[in-house]
Amino acid sequence: MDREETGKALHHYHVAVVTNTDTAAPSEQSALDRFFSITKRGSTVGREIRGGLVTFFAMAYIIALNPLILGTATDKNGLLISGEPYLLADGAVNHEAVSIAIGMVAAATALVAGVMTILMGVIGRFPMGLAAGLGLNALVAYVLAPQMTWAQAMGLVVWEGILITILVLTGFRTAVFKAVPKTLRTAISVGIGLFIAFVGLLNAGVVRPGSGTPVELGIGGSLVGWPIFVFLVGFFLLIGLHTLRVKGAILISIVVATTLAIILEAVAHIGPQAPDGSNATGWALNVPQLSDFRLPDLSLIGNIDMFGAFFPDGEFSFTVTLTLVVLVFSLLLADFFDTMGTVVAVGSEGDLLDEQGMPERTTEILLVDSAAAIAGGLGSVSSNTSFVESTAGVGEGARTGLASVVTGVAFLLAIFLAPIINMVPSEAASPALAFVGFLMISQVVDIDWTKPELGIPAFFTIIFMPFAYSITTGIGVGFLAYVFLQVIKGNGKKVHPLMYVVAVLFIGYFVQGPVIELIANA
Repeated sequence: MDREETGKALHHYHVAVVTNTDTAAPSEQSALDRFFSITKRGSTVGREIRGGLVTFFAMAYIIALNPLILGTATDKNGLLISGEPYLLADGAVNHEAVSIAIGMVAAATALVAGVMTILMGVIGRFPMGLAAGLGLNALVAYVLAPQMTWAQAMGLVVWEGILITILVLTGFRTAVFKAVPKTLRTAISVGIGLFIAFVGLLNAGVVRPGSGTPVELGIGGSLVGWPIFVFLVGFFLLIGLHTLRVKGAILISIVVATTLAIILEAVAHIGPQAPDGSNATGWALNVPQLSDFRLPDLSLIGNIDMFGAFFPDGEFSFTVTLTLVVLVFSLLLADFFDTMGTVVAVGSEGDLLDEQGMPERTTEILLVDSAAAIAGGLGSVSSNTSFVESTAGVGEGARTGLASVVTGVAFLLAIFLAPIINMVPSEAASPALAFVGFLMISQVVDIDWTKPELGIPAFFTIIFMPFAYSITTGIGVGFLAYVFLQVIKGNGKKVHPLMYVVAVLFIGYFVQGPVIELIANA
C-alpha cells in the first residue's frame, strides 16, 4: 500500500471512529448539541458561531440597502414611508424627512430579519438567514407604492405571505419542491453559485456597467481606487487562508479587509460613490466610518392596510383588483422559487440534503420562510425571504440552526449597533460571495451533460440566473426547457404532474407585463 492509499485508509478509519463515538454515546452530548444535531452534522459550537457571524456580515448590507430603496421612494400621494412629504413646499427635497425614513426602515429591517432568522434556526434548524428580499423590495417601492399608499402596499405583501403559507400548510409547496428532478436541483445550485459570485463582484465594483459593453472590468477595463484594493486584499487573503486550511478564513478576511478600509477612509477621505456617477472610485454601499448614533424608531411596525388597495376612492374596482392579483402573483412566484433555489444551494454546499436532494425538516423550513413574508409586510420592510448569502456561512462551517440563531441575534444587536455594522463596506464582505461561487460550481460535474434533454435545461438554468440577474428567471427557463424537451422526447408521462402546473405558472410569470398592460387598457 503506497503513501496515498495509507492516508486514505487512516482518514476513513478516523471518520468511522468519530462516527461510532458520536452515535454510541448520545448521553454525553449537551442538550444544545442534541437539539441542533451539531455533532450529528459534523460540526462544533465554535464553527456554528463563526458561520453564523459570516452569514450576518455577508447579509448586513441589507440594513443599509433596503432603507435606500424603501426609505427614499414615495407613494401615490408623494409621501415617504414615514408619512412625511418627500418634497417641501418650495419643491426642494425634504432631506431631514428622508433621513428619518431611512432610519426607520433600517431599524425595522434589522428587527424582522433578526426574529425570522432566529425562528429559522429554532424551527427549521437550518443554517440560513432571512431578511428583506432584494428585487421584492424594489417591486414594492417602484411598482406597488406609486399606485397606492405605503400601508396598502405592505398589506398586499401580507396577503402574498398568507397565500404562500397556505401553500405550505396544504403541502403544495413541499410537493413542488420534491417534484423537481435532481438534475435541475443541481443546476439551480450551480447557477446560484455563479449568481452570487456576480453579485459579489458587482457590489465591490470589480465588475460594472460598461461603455459599449453590458459590463466591464472596473472602470474602463482597469481596477482603480482604494475600495477595489480592499476587495483584492480580502479576496487573496481569503483564498490563501482557505488553501492553507486555516479555520475561520472567511471571517478573518472580512475583519482584516474592514480594518484596512477604515484606515484608508480615515486617511484618504474616499467617500461614497454618487448616484450621478461622480466619485466612481468611492465606496459602493457602506462607507467604513462610524455614523451618528440614533435610538431606533420602530413605529413602522404594524402600519398596514389589508383591504384599501382593492377599494380605490372607496369603491371596489374589478380592473384594479385583477391588476393587483397579477402583481401579488408575481411576488408569490418570485418568493416561492427564490427560496427553493436558496435551500438547495445552502443544503448542497453543506452536504445537508438526502438522496432525494431534500433537507431535513423541509416543511418547517418552508413554513418559516413563508411566515417571513407576512412578517416583512407587518414590519413595513417588504417580503422577507431566505438569503443565498447564507452559503458564505456554510462555507465557513455552519451546518445547523445554531448558526441561524447567531445570525439572528447579530441582526437584533444591529438595531442598536447600526453605526458599527455600517463600517463593513461591501468591498470587504464581497470576497466571501465571490469565493462561495467557486465552492458551489464544483457540483456541475454531477449533471449528465451527455443527455441533451437534461443538459440543456441545466445549462439554461445556470446561465440565466447571472445573465438575467434573477434566480427565479433561471429556474423558470430551466423548468420550461425541461418539460418541453421531455415531451418531445416522448417522456411526457415520466414528468411529475406538478412540473406541468409550475411550467404553466411560469409562462404566466414571464408574460405578466403585457397582461397588466392589457388589463389597464381594458
